[in-house]
Amino acid sequence: MPELSQETERGRAAAPFGLAEVTGPSMVPTLYHGDRLVVHYGTRIRPGDVVVLRHPFQQDLLVVKRAVELREGGWWVLGDNAYAGGDSTDYGAVPEDLVLGRVRLRFRPLKAGQRSPLAVARWALSAARPVLSDRSASSRLRAR
Repeated sequence: MPELSQETERGRAAAPFGLAEVTGPSMVPTLYHGDRLVVHYGTRIRPGDVVVLRHPFQQDLLVVKRAVELREGGWWVLGDNAYAGGDSTDYGAVPEDLVLGRVRLRFRPLKAGQRSPLAVARWALSAARPVLSDRSASSRLRAR
């Protein structure tokens, strides 16, 4: 289950945007372990959005999942990696007040071994990408 760094919590009160770091495989192939995220707090959440939320049973743990649909009791959230678990199939719908914000951008840090000009150029072209809502993923995931 992707945990997010506590950086997310520190900057939240001061600004509507914050940074987070992904750990774990549950959002592969959308997000990978080590990806950094730009999170927009307090924004409207729609089905298909990738969101940051507090774990319903362990509220000091922040996780990132895809909001699939709004149900009675809150958001049904699922990871993009069906084999990783740790989503609403385990803990049910997440109350809306535990959904903190929407992921807007992901960027991958430069790896320690990537120092050649070609490696740096390839990294620069692919490091930052917007995290888009995926309405088709939402309907696909809802079927699980």
